[in-house]
Amino acid sequence: MQMLEAAAILLVVTAAAAWLNQRWLRLPVSIGVMVTALAVSLTLLALDELGIAPSLHGHEQALLARIDFSALLMQGLLSMLLFAGAMHVDVPALRERRTQVALLAFGGTALSTALVGLGTWAALALLGTGLPLGACLLFGALISPTDPVAVLGMLKTAGAPRHLSAVIAGESLFNDGVGVVLFVLLAGAALSGNAPGPAEAGTLLLRQAGGGLLFGAVLGAAMVQLLRACAHEEVDVLVTLAGVVGGYVLAGRLDVSGPLAMVVAGLMCGHALPGERHALRIFWSMLDELLNAVLFVLVGMEVLAIRLPGGPLVGLAACAAAVVIALAARWLSTGLPVLLAPRAFGLPAGAATALTWGGLRGGISLALALGLPTGPLRGTLVALTYAVVAFAVLVQGLTFGRVLRRALR
Repeated sequence: MQMLEAAAILLVVTAAAAWLNQRWLRLPVSIGVMVTALAVSLTLLALDELGIAPSLHGHEQALLARIDFSALLMQGLLSMLLFAGAMHVDVPALRERRTQVALLAFGGTALSTALVGLGTWAALALLGTGLPLGACLLFGALISPTDPVAVLGMLKTAGAPRHLSAVIAGESLFNDGVGVVLFVLLAGAALSGNAPGPAEAGTLLLRQAGGGLLFGAVLGAAMVQLLRACAHEEVDVLVTLAGVVGGYVLAGRLDVSGPLAMVVAGLMCGHALPGERHALRIFWSMLDELLNAVLFVLVGMEVLAIRLPGGPLVGLAACAAAVVIALAARWLSTGLPVLLAPRAFGLPAGAATALTWGGLRGGISLALALGLPTGPLRGTLVALTYAVVAFAVLVQGLTFGRVLRRALR
């Protein structure tokens, strides 16, 4: 199957899933297309097991084999999704809560990585499918960052108060870069057996995170100046698109965090440009919706890549434990600090519950897991990651509005 054919099939599947969702399910687009793709994949899998139309299942597997989900997201879609999401964030509200956002994005992600890693290590040992502690910490690093694509989509319809929405969105945008850096550190240690020393780890974190923030500020400032100097709709789109795609590639060449750079550049462009740039904002909103739909269709289809560790019963128990551990770690690393220091965070009562339940994991976590080398370690981590992502999108995402209203009541 040629790449153009694979892209065409993927777009057709995405369009069909979006149409079916809008016609009958009426769920938020991201959740609806994922539900549709997941249902179709499971149906084809069941038919194959029954010996009915096995070629359909084979065609879907061939499509997934042709599309490298990890590379497509991390090296293609992510830059545009992060920039588009950051453009629509309430920057004044985010600036007022910048200390709280930084604490949750950096300290909270690191703490959650440790809690998830230790909890998963203990749970899998009890179930008899134990993994090395390094591998469990790697799972903690890839599952701790919340997915800005899923979170921002959820906040559009949830009706959260302005400052609470800014904190949830800001933390989700920035903790991606932190999580990816921690993942790179721990992946090297888990796969090679050589753990980096504190000095090496600190240097990498400073170069990746600090360098990404600085590079994003420079890129954002340059884009703003170019846009202000030439107010033309088509040129606006070309300048921002070139800045995002080219800037993400250049960030990789400079060995700094591309996700953090795109977030900073998006915040600067969204805040500095006047509201009259309707065409530019409409372009990025539409591109965001389109790429979002494609991403979550792929997430639904990737259920075919799941191989439960230790057999069906033990595997399901391990996945359920991973979901509980991820939620507990989210509450301990973000909800509890807000609950213990309400005046320092300046958020309304019930914010701890909203932050915990609103911490959706999504395609980024799954992409990191699928990017691991083939082997038993990868199979287990992909299964655990998919369970947490599916629960977050399908359960937390659908119920967040009700949970938020009840928590703030």
